[in-house]
Amino acid sequence: MARKIIYTDDAPEPIGPYSQAVYINGMLFVSGQIPLDPFSGTMIKDGIAEETQQVMENLNAILLAAEMDFSNVVKCSIFLTDMHDFPKVNEVYGKYFKNNPPARETVEVSVLPKNANVEISCIAVR
Repeated sequence: MARKIIYTDDAPEPIGPYSQAVYINGMLFVSGQIPLDPFSGTMIKDGIAEETQQVMENLNAILLAAEMDFSNVVKCSIFLTDMHDFPKVNEVYGKYFKNNPPARETVEVSVLPKNANVEISCIAVR
């Protein structure tokens, strides 16, 4: 049961005491990603579609660092500060899961880290 911490410079640095992802027993647990640009460290605030795009690209970078991609994802959790953004988030999110999308829940929360409007985490399997 070897546990491996996954890290890439192509995704934002963790902003607290957690890892970008942890791989164990063929499963990858990816921490929630917010729309932080990993290269500039700035929060993307150009609208919910652009924010969601950045979140998905951050997730993609971590999946790639673990030698996986979105086809390996079996579960996602989406957190929104405004459920009215759901249709736009869904549109961007759906582009990454064209076939056989993973299980998922979407919930509205009062606040997210760094006042982000969207956060997404996922679980992937090899």
